[in-house]
Amino acid sequence: MTSNEPPHSAHHHASGPAHGPDGDRAQPPPPSGHGHGHGHGHGHGPAAPVSRHLRKVIAAVLIPFAAAVLAGLVVLWPGGAPGHKPTGVGFDQPTEKAKVAKVEEVDCADVHAQQPTPQEQSGPSDTRQATHCERAVIEVTTGKDTGRRFEAIVTPDATRHYTVGQGVVVAYSPKAPKDLQYSVTDVDRTFPMWVLAAVFALAVVVVGRLRGVLALVALVVSFGVLTLFILPAVLQGSDPLVVAVVGGSAIMLVALYMCHGLTARTSVAVLGTLASLLLIGLLGSLFIGWAMLTGNTDDQTGLVHGLYPDIEIRGLLLAGIIIGSLGVLDDVTVTQTAAVWELKEADPSASRRKLYGAAMRIGRDHIASVVNTLVLAYAGAALPLLLLFSIAQSSVGTVATSEVVAEEVVRTLVGSIGLVASVPLTTLLAVLVVSADRDAGRPTGRGARRTAGGGTGRGAGGRGAKRVGAGQGPDPDGGTGRQPVLGGRGRRRRAR
Repeated sequence: MTSNEPPHSAHHHASGPAHGPDGDRAQPPPPSGHGHGHGHGHGHGPAAPVSRHLRKVIAAVLIPFAAAVLAGLVVLWPGGAPGHKPTGVGFDQPTEKAKVAKVEEVDCADVHAQQPTPQEQSGPSDTRQATHCERAVIEVTTGKDTGRRFEAIVTPDATRHYTVGQGVVVAYSPKAPKDLQYSVTDVDRTFPMWVLAAVFALAVVVVGRLRGVLALVALVVSFGVLTLFILPAVLQGSDPLVVAVVGGSAIMLVALYMCHGLTARTSVAVLGTLASLLLIGLLGSLFIGWAMLTGNTDDQTGLVHGLYPDIEIRGLLLAGIIIGSLGVLDDVTVTQTAAVWELKEADPSASRRKLYGAAMRIGRDHIASVVNTLVLAYAGAALPLLLLFSIAQSSVGTVATSEVVAEEVVRTLVGSIGLVASVPLTTLLAVLVVSADRDAGRPTGRGARRTAGGGTGRGAGGRGAKRVGAGQGPDPDGGTGRQPVLGGRGRRRRAR
């Protein structure tokens, strides 16, 4: 029993099963005489409960936030992407599926195809042979022109060659001459992508079981919010930053609570993620304006801006930074919160300072690897660009300060600052919550039932030890510490 509990409090616990401060049913003590070790792990939940008062405080913060996110979804809901007539430029072309019906070898000169330059051909000029090209006959398999065929010439130096029966994707240009209206733009890789997705889902379910299934459901919801809300809302002219904050918050709430449960521990991770996203938004806005980044650095962005001039491209850049950082932030905040809860469970008597220091040692290892992962991910995505700068023999300063690279640098460093800040912030929130539990001083978990006054301090249920109530020594009345039978089916109740 705790230090402020009266010695004879058995009558207080005898009426029925007790409930913990978080509403969970407390595990009853094992009967006396069975003290060979069953009391150390079976009642150990995934997280120590917090007091009802703290749960009310957390709910007072998160419920209005969730209501605001829901209201934002309703107000900004676009109702679908705005319709427009395709221009036939770049990606703004209608596409159909097709298949390769026939492939034959022809002389490049006969089909007026561009041939390799003399420097690319090996051997003396009088021994060079005619260059062979491939003529592929493509048949459209979907759309209003199903069954229509056209030819595609593949030169020897092309990176993609065709085989009979291979699926391809073709673009349609209605304003072009009839023979040139269709052109091959890509191969059809639907089947291997679905197989890869199925293998991924199977691996997640086999290893994660129910938690893995919930993670997949959360992934589907996240993809739905992205495609049904964020993208159409931006195209409709809504502020990209506001849309990203509302959509990202919705994704965060669904993913975290669905995967990790509606608990105080998850709520702390949500608060840590929210605070870190706010910091990323402020820093991103500051440095995007200070560095005078426009966000219009590639053909795709220029095409979007040309088709929808009302879209604020700079806001789109900031929205991308927030959404890109969200996934890694979830991982960091959940990990740190779980670490604090487990450390407190392992050592219920640990002070806040000790708990914070131990959790921060875990967080430092985690953040070092996460920041490195972010930098390498962005560097890998921009590898062709970095190669072009290397070929041009530009200085490091010139490369780093050019807009196309500076945009990625700002994206990487702002996201990394948010990740670094999320570790101490989330750890502090978790320590304050788990340590402020009204019953935090009451040991729980393995070996947690300790003796009161004059005892040996061994956990209840030690090997070969008889349980004689809450204390090992004599009671204040000089008794043996055993209590009389308290009624109820002839079982002896121990004093708590």
